[in-house]
Amino acid sequence: MIRVLLVDDHPLFREGLRHRLDLDCDIEVQAEADNGLQALEILKDTQIDLVLMDINMPQMDGMYLLELIKEQEMSCKVVMLSMHDNKEYIVAAMRHGADGYILKDVPGKELIEAIKKVAAGKRYFSADVIDTLSQELASGKQVLVTQREQLVLRLISLGMNNKRIAQEMNVSVRTVETHKRNIKQKLAIDCTAGLVRYAIDHGLDR
Repeated sequence: MIRVLLVDDHPLFREGLRHRLDLDCDIEVQAEADNGLQALEILKDTQIDLVLMDINMPQMDGMYLLELIKEQEMSCKVVMLSMHDNKEYIVAAMRHGADGYILKDVPGKELIEAIKKVAAGKRYFSADVIDTLSQELASGKQVLVTQREQLVLRLISLGMNNKRIAQEMNVSVRTVETHKRNIKQKLAIDCTAGLVRYAIDHGLDR
């Protein structure tokens, strides 16, 4: 059973979404939230496998909640469900580690498929979202590495070990290790020397 948390500030939309998800025997809507702050409190006390949430919400928006979920290494997956198909929102979601990004106008069948694929450890993006990402990648821009990850790359290129990087960033060594692991996965680089070369090639060593 996939335990889902719905996060959207429109009650009527959540009601329709819950009704659609409840039709599938493999998915259970465990809880709902009006905003990211409320969702964060739910995640502290409730076992959730996947968070399905909007971006623009009061008090705490979806992007900030996504960043907190990934930085705190919560076990749940995150799928953004948004009306925004412009590159700024999509790229920001990718940078913050979203496991999926789906537009709100997709058919219910596709939404169910997305939830199941992400819950199984895969990533899922709507066709229009993939087109936008492809165009951005074709332009040569680095869309996947967050600003904090860029800082980690810079400190690595300066010869700092994990403990020193943690001190510089005022975070734990474990957090640094997580950042490095994520960077390697995103850039398909499997060694520290490769990370140093990437940082130098992209001017992050300055």
